[in-house]
Amino acid sequence: MRRQVLVLAAMALGATLVSADQKPAQATIISQSSVDCGTKKHGKKESTNILCQQYTVRTTTTEYQIRQQKPGDMDIIPPNTPIEFTLNKNKMKFKATGKKYEFLVVGTSAISNPPAASNPTP
Repeated sequence: MRRQVLVLAAMALGATLVSADQKPAQATIISQSSVDCGTKKHGKKESTNILCQQYTVRTTTTEYQIRQQKPGDMDIIPPNTPIEFTLNKNKMKFKATGKKYEFLVVGTSAISNPPAASNPTP
């Protein structure tokens, strides 16, 4: 029994060290939009749509669509803001404009490499 506890503790410590060792990746926020992310009820018949900020973050190989977790966090990060981020499951953590943020990753897409420009010989 004691051996099992030690093995589990060692595995947990190893997993923590692996996730803490993740190096931040470089990216740029390229666009921002407001998207519908729920409703707020005001009585039995009235409701108001709640908007969340959604951003497109581009790295050299991938584009991520990220959305704020709580509708109350209404800071708007301007496009063309460079960031360094880390991913942990479905969350992206980064620092921009002097503040720390944590967003949900709601979509990803690969960026295809543009074709190499060919120089025709005369």
